[in-house]
Amino acid sequence: MYVLGIETSCDDTGVAIYHSEHGLISHHLYSQTAMHNEYGGVVPELASRDHIRKLIPLIKQTLQESRLQKSAIDGIAYTAGPGLMGALLVGAATARSLAWAWGIPAIAVHHMEGHLLAPMLEAYPPPYPFVALLISGGHTLLVQVEGVGRYQLLGESLDDAAGEAFDKTAKMLGLGYPGGPKLSKLAEQGEQVYKFPRPMTDRPGLDFSFSGLKTFTLNTFNKSQKTEQDKADIAYAFQQAVAETLSIKCKRAIRQTGIKRLVVAGGVSANKQIRAALSEMAALEKSEIYFPRSEFCTDNGAMIAYAGCQRLVRGEQQNLEIVARPRWPISELI
Repeated sequence: MYVLGIETSCDDTGVAIYHSEHGLISHHLYSQTAMHNEYGGVVPELASRDHIRKLIPLIKQTLQESRLQKSAIDGIAYTAGPGLMGALLVGAATARSLAWAWGIPAIAVHHMEGHLLAPMLEAYPPPYPFVALLISGGHTLLVQVEGVGRYQLLGESLDDAAGEAFDKTAKMLGLGYPGGPKLSKLAEQGEQVYKFPRPMTDRPGLDFSFSGLKTFTLNTFNKSQKTEQDKADIAYAFQQAVAETLSIKCKRAIRQTGIKRLVVAGGVSANKQIRAALSEMAALEKSEIYFPRSEFCTDNGAMIAYAGCQRLVRGEQQNLEIVARPRWPISELI
């Protein structure tokens, strides 16, 4: 089964074709980062308009590169949420319309399920069951995964997600957009000068909270001389605190579930220090750890095509309704 995947949840336009037996056939991604950089963050209306301009050409390009005719496509998967409403509607309306015109089924995919299953695109995917840490711009989740659609939510962010904390901290340091990668690069120049708290690690449980860490960082910055080295040292301490907090929570999840297999996915999973900290923890716990390649950490059509393919192969499909849900708790998939 050939499945066309469409991702338009925020500021990346992603298109891919996945085959149920042969794997990923082709994928393309267009980033709007340069456009939004001028405004210091994503402008929803501009994001939606750019998806409209780029989506159909990307679909044509992906089909052409894969050397497939549209008649070869057996189903279409699209990101239905969570995300920006206007951006989601562009992808959902396009996918649903093409499916109707081509006489094939369409399936609405949860954005975080796409991230959760992204490591399955690799040559050596993790076997089920596993514990998944999902860390993206708007979500920080710990999920026990027994199979596609068989999830148990173990913990989640109660306020700011890790990605949000990265972006807001970068903004307070004057680093611009996109904040997370710029803060990580600055942290490479930092030294161990400050010791920041590891939020919610002094109590039981697997939930996360990063708003207090963000406030602590702001107070530290305001008390500093605000030199470039001060900024680098603060960025280093902040990133170290986030990485260690995630490691502590993942270690608890591994011990609580007894599953010695950890998957880390989502945009923030591309962070080098976070990967190093989690890899070190997994080695000490004698556990396997899996990351998607960097291009599949951020939003992309390949993960949506894969997730949709798994559900379509099982016979799932939807009616002609266009589904777009800016808020869609992953717990509803359980």
